Parts: sequence; structure tokens; C-alpha cells
Amino acid sequence: MPAKKRCQLQGETRCNSAVLRLVGQCPHCRAEFCAQHRMPEHHSCQNLESCRQQAFEKNKAKLESERTVASKMAMA
Repeated sequence: MPAKKRCQLQGETRCNSAVLRLVGQCPHCRAEFCAQHRMPEHHSCQNLESCRQQAFEKNKAKLESERTVASKMAMA
């Protein structure tokens, strides 16, 4: 049986926890982390700023596509 993969957190102290199989890989830096460090904010992800910018652009496009314009009513 192969050895368990360990958290790839690089910091002052090394984390020795096991990697989560389903959600342990960061979609931005492709490194594998334990439950405690899997979020980009918790492992100081190098691509965090581009992640935030992509999310902002995605939300902006969605909001603009859903924008409604109030029709003007004629005053009689």
C-alpha cells in the first residue's frame, strides 16, 4: 500500500496531516492540502489575487446580465 500523501503547506512549521482525497487539491496552485489548509486563504496561495479577480469578473458579468430596466410610465 502506498504511503499517505501529506499536506504541502510551506511555512514556519510543517503540517504533517493527511491530504483530503476529494477536496484537498487547490484549484489555483494545484498543491494538495489537509482539511485545515485546503482554502487558498489558509495556505497563502500564490494565485489568490487572480482567483479574487476572476470571481469578481464572473459576479460582475452575472449581475450585468440580470440587470433590469424599469419601464417609464406615461403620466396621464
